[in-house]
Amino acid sequence: MSHCSRLGGRALRATELRPHLTRAVAAARLSFHFAHAARSIARPATDKDAIHAGAASTADRAAFTSSSSASGSASSSGGTASAAEASTAPNSPQSSNTPPPPSSPLRRVASLLSSVIPDQAPTPPAMDPSIAQSRAFADPLALVAAEMTTLTNSIRALLGSADPTLDSAAKYYVQSQGKHIRPLLVLLMSKAVLRVPKADNLPDVYDIDLSISPLDILRDFNPARVISTIASNVSRVTSRRPPDADVIEPDTGILPSQRRLAEITEMIHAASLLHDDVIDDAELRRGSPSINLAFGNKMAILAGDFLLARASVALARLRNAEVTELISTVIANLVEGEVMQLKNTATEDATTGTATAATFEYYLEKTYLKTASLISKSCRSAAVLAGAREDFIENAYLYGRNIGMSFQLVDDLMDYTISEAELGKPAGADLQLGLATAPALFAWQKYPELGPMIRRKFSQPGDVERARLLVAQSDGVEQTRQLAKSYSDKAVQALAQFPDSAAKDALIDMTATVLNRRK
Repeated sequence: MSHCSRLGGRALRATELRPHLTRAVAAARLSFHFAHAARSIARPATDKDAIHAGAASTADRAAFTSSSSASGSASSSGGTASAAEASTAPNSPQSSNTPPPPSSPLRRVASLLSSVIPDQAPTPPAMDPSIAQSRAFADPLALVAAEMTTLTNSIRALLGSADPTLDSAAKYYVQSQGKHIRPLLVLLMSKAVLRVPKADNLPDVYDIDLSISPLDILRDFNPARVISTIASNVSRVTSRRPPDADVIEPDTGILPSQRRLAEITEMIHAASLLHDDVIDDAELRRGSPSINLAFGNKMAILAGDFLLARASVALARLRNAEVTELISTVIANLVEGEVMQLKNTATEDATTGTATAATFEYYLEKTYLKTASLISKSCRSAAVLAGAREDFIENAYLYGRNIGMSFQLVDDLMDYTISEAELGKPAGADLQLGLATAPALFAWQKYPELGPMIRRKFSQPGDVERARLLVAQSDGVEQTRQLAKSYSDKAVQALAQFPDSAAKDALIDMTATVLNRRK
């Protein structure tokens, strides 16, 4: 007997029902996690300062200088405009989460889901009034819901190992509920560059699962992805036409290579978390025991290495030299940034009485290497895979760089403003680890006594408590917030030349989501 369900007055086979159920589940998740979809954001003022990787630029230092020169002011690098006053958002179009009509095959599915999804989502954080405008706040996740829903399972399939312990350890952070902001940005950028002007020489399109070398030479057995054919496992082009409707995945506007890039980006990020938690001797991650507590330091390090290895294999099979170079340097950047963080501050800070330009330059460079490098280069790679024209590739990079900087600055200020319950990890961990981030550096300008504490990494009894008090008494948190906003403004400006699209709007809205997040 064939398996079928009767919904909406007619019988549906299981294969027909599955897409409807997937969409319903995605819609329910979106309704819960993005309850503030009616909020609005402003289009920031123009700022054409382009900041590239490799060294913190004059614009970075100017941002700190302008922020610190006027206590609590809203000034930011590049001369961003004054905050726009909040205004009431217009009525938004009917949401996809609206209960389906009685004739819809989703009627019973939606009814079933309503019993397990809370009626009301948690109260969202207050929207920064300076980014409010009369424009409906879009739902970025809705545009790539199908890809994000399958993201975790796709990554887990790439990470299969015949060793059960390694298999579990490598997937430990992949299976937990993370923010997944990096793959989300890659997928949105992939949709945004779909209709931009293309380069003269478009990239070839390959089978992303096809090995380049013979499988018996690779000896890389993945029980989750058994490949039956071992003959002719050499590089072959499946299409030498530009990306078009025949190659782009149906109903998504995203190339298979771009989808795989999003998975690779999250794998590299997860690997960095495994290594970071060993270095930091962490005990909690996303509300659960950290990898080093669950599996021990040795297995945590090996699992991180395994993640990077599998990400590298998937990256090589994209068969795009520029993308391989971009993402490979991200791994080096992560290591370099971690080494900079171990040193904490610039060499010049050993003798200075207060934070200097060199202090902030060092901090910003570390922030780029540890966080913004992965986001910026993966956004650039998405544009490269699309065959976008060079100026759009550059702007994709600038968007990723600036939203990545904003993301980390907000992360640093949350360490002083958000509770452990909300963060899912110990609050105030940065000071406990001896790290001086932007709020403390800004406070140092007002309170020179922070200098010795920063240099000794808050190691003496009472240092952490005193430093937190001085940060609270200063405007360090607000200055950090304004600096984060200046980077968000520049991320929006980087998209100015992109054709209007829902994906472009979603990328703009993501700058507000990053700026106002609480976890």
